[in-house]
Amino acid sequence: MLTQEIAEEIVKETMRRLNRNINIMDPTGTIIASGDSTRISYFHEGGFHVIKSGKPLVITKHNKDQWRGSKIGINLPIEFQNKIIGVIGITGEQNEVEEFGELVKMTTEMMIKQSYLATQSEWQARSKEETFVELVKEKPNYDFIDQRLELLQINLIPPFHMFLIEIKLIKIQSQSLIRKLEEIFNKKCTLIGFLEVGRMFILSSGISSKQAIDKINIIQDMLTKLQIQCKIGYGTPVYTREMLKVSFNESEIALSIGKVRELSFNSYSNMEAEALIIQIDEDLKKRFLERIFPTIDAKVIETLQAFFQCNFNITETASKLFIHRNTLIYRLKKIKEETGYDPQVFKDSVPLQLAIWMYVNKLSTTN
Repeated sequence: MLTQEIAEEIVKETMRRLNRNINIMDPTGTIIASGDSTRISYFHEGGFHVIKSGKPLVITKHNKDQWRGSKIGINLPIEFQNKIIGVIGITGEQNEVEEFGELVKMTTEMMIKQSYLATQSEWQARSKEETFVELVKEKPNYDFIDQRLELLQINLIPPFHMFLIEIKLIKIQSQSLIRKLEEIFNKKCTLIGFLEVGRMFILSSGISSKQAIDKINIIQDMLTKLQIQCKIGYGTPVYTREMLKVSFNESEIALSIGKVRELSFNSYSNMEAEALIIQIDEDLKKRFLERIFPTIDAKVIETLQAFFQCNFNITETASKLFIHRNTLIYRLKKIKEETGYDPQVFKDSVPLQLAIWMYVNKLSTTN
């Protein structure tokens, strides 16, 4: 726990405040950090005595010769989790350094605790990310996953809910954001972390779909208050770990379609037909699109999108497009003549709708 890097930081910070030389000794009595660089790696007998006795040692000009490699000053044990892990020595006359010795010791132990907590937090975050990545692989290593989950004290139980969150303009630290999300979901049965910069995952377990979506709504509200822009994709709930990759892929597709439609939240189940289009072979999509729309006209796409969104209602569509009803009827007639498909006939509207989804997806991918 007491590394040379931490020891050097303690020496630097303490000397800046006290303007006195500071030494840090490891459990063998070896000086690992000092304001006097010539003393590093030397054995400090006084420090070694403190390690063994567990008690402070004041070295004066009268007893200095008893302690090899030591100078006058006070040496105090550094304790962490009820164990002595090192010694801090302050050089100077007893009456000058003894009064602030305990304060220096307390500050040193606090710095070590903070460093330990930061290291633990980093390890936990990294472990959660590695566990999640393993879970959504084609062939997960479940022994590795179970070991990590046990160390993290996380118990994943079905049903499983997969969310991907794309974030822009993060104004708080990543770990602070994760902690805020963990306050909403039960961190004992949830994996939360970053897949990459600006993209988070939430794998929730043991709750219903309604409960999961309610919690995501709370998260959206929280992020909005923090002025953090986000898009969320939600895969279908699954009941076995083997299906997590499927749900992960669905959440990626839901997120992708949601971005195209400018939706802050998009569920795969709400647009499964459109989602299936994305997964079709690109060459097949290209040939189909070219056959339905030999020449792409933005006005045609806009008209058909509005017409289908308004459930074939002429009046409502004309109002949505800010055009006269007769103008819309003329446009639909022209589409029938140019494509051979009548938008007002359900059987013909299906290939037109599929082609629109393919075109919009292709456009968004290109952009």
